[in-house]
Amino acid sequence: MRPHALALLLVASLVIAKPADEEKKSRVHDEKLSDESHFLNDEHNPDYDHEAFLGEDEARTFDQLTPEESKDRLSKIVDKIDSDKDGLVTEKELHNWIEYTQKRYINDDVKRQWLTINPENKDTMYWLEYKKGVYGFIDNMEPGDLDDDNEGMTYIEMVMRDERRWEAADGNDDGALTIEEFTDFLHPEEAEHMRSIVVTETVEDIDKDKDGKISLNEYIGDMYRGEEGEVEPSWVSNEREQFREFRDKDGNGYLDQEEVKSWIIPADYNHAEAESKHLIYEADNNGDQVLSKDEILEKYDVFVGSQATDFGEALVRHDEF
Repeated sequence: MRPHALALLLVASLVIAKPADEEKKSRVHDEKLSDESHFLNDEHNPDYDHEAFLGEDEARTFDQLTPEESKDRLSKIVDKIDSDKDGLVTEKELHNWIEYTQKRYINDDVKRQWLTINPENKDTMYWLEYKKGVYGFIDNMEPGDLDDDNEGMTYIEMVMRDERRWEAADGNDDGALTIEEFTDFLHPEEAEHMRSIVVTETVEDIDKDKDGKISLNEYIGDMYRGEEGEVEPSWVSNEREQFREFRDKDGNGYLDQEEVKSWIIPADYNHAEAESKHLIYEADNNGDQVLSKDEILEKYDVFVGSQATDFGEALVRHDEF
């Protein structure tokens, strides 16, 4: 094993793995609430609701509980969602909870990487500290290894890309990032001022001939790499049609930066808002547009799973909410 092999584990946390040929690779950053399909056979998928409400890990935990345990734990969660303590859960309170649940994984990821590189938990982290912590292994590599192609990029190119992103996240240009700025660095799709970097990196990844735009062949090649003579999955032809009819807005056969932004960062749909409206619709027995605890517990299987039909961790951690 090469000396730098173990160090690559940290780098790997920032790199998206190549998909299998039969799988569809998605570039879209749409802040979806669950990896589950929203609808199955034209019916709303309860697993989607559970993950949106609880988060993926907690949803799996709830699936191991009895209905009685699920209701008991859900009751405690309702008390946390009801931020004004009036005994009713409004759409806004439910919306805020869903957004909090979905952002928690980001905060946990940031904290883990922050403390890995900055174990003393200093208020700021400098670029050279980050570079040493993540890419220090390249100092011991043979010159030829520096040109190794890793996910389409050499290690030197990866360092240069990260430094550019670091500078974009450094709001006051002091060369150091606070943990909030570090969050923007690790998850640029979540910060409005970082989204141009997401678009630029996406174009660079897909634009193989480096002409600054994405052709149809490059667009499909990023998602699907079939073998010669292999029958294409049906979704590939659907994506070609998507490119021609919707992605390539000016019809010139290429995607420019603005067209890529419209594709990967859609701005016209709020998943948390839609889900909070749906949950109220499902559980609001008296039609007053707010939910009592009794209404939520009566329709507990809409919000959480159980052995009969996650969030266990959320209850262990409820004091931090």
